[in-house]
Amino acid sequence: MDEASPKFSDSGIVLHSAADFEGMRRAGRLAAETLDMITPHVVPGVTTEALDDLCRAFIEDRGAIPAPLNYKGFPKSICTSINHVVCHGIPGPKKLVNGDIVNIDVTVILDGWHGDTSRMFFVGDRINRKAERLVSVTYDAMMAGIEAVRPGARLGDIGHAIQTLAEKERFSVVRDFCGHGLGKVFHTAPSVLHYGEPGTGTVLEPGMFFTIEPMINTGTWETKVLSDGWTAVTRDR
Repeated sequence: MDEASPKFSDSGIVLHSAADFEGMRRAGRLAAETLDMITPHVVPGVTTEALDDLCRAFIEDRGAIPAPLNYKGFPKSICTSINHVVCHGIPGPKKLVNGDIVNIDVTVILDGWHGDTSRMFFVGDRINRKAERLVSVTYDAMMAGIEAVRPGARLGDIGHAIQTLAEKERFSVVRDFCGHGLGKVFHTAPSVLHYGEPGTGTVLEPGMFFTIEPMINTGTWETKVLSDGWTAVTRDR
């Protein structure tokens, strides 16, 4: 494909070139390296603000930008979502305690490309078995969604694979947040729902970039956003 003339699918989604793939791989690699760097620091007693500071310095030292910082007013460089927080938790003075589970969500902008990834962490050695199972099932559901990705498949196939696995394990799939397209833009088409019916939705084509990031709950799938306008929590917390 000609880099100077972006190609689009029938649904208006950008179809990227081979050179674009290389840029995205570099950005994704840096995002993953940021999570590797922060892993030994996720311990009881550390504040999420301290984790944010470490990630920001690591990203900026490598010539990249933390994408969440000031994005639509978001005040920090990463998202830290603890226990009942589903997503978009804002780092602050709260200290992690033994037994917490926390998701750290990192997005970097490197040479104009967005690399977006997250990782679940168990804090300390007091692991709640239900939380451990939730994290395991969520990972398996994500991988089931990824395995459904191929040219000619549909977005509904991804959502169906995730939903089927999660509900078989008696967990629920959050409906209020979804995966998304990305590339030169942080959030763009398509919206990637983590539930759905097979054979429905947009047809997948070579050159599409999008995230698959299922949020799975032990209780209801319903969420609510706190007064800070960002932090989404389970409604039955």
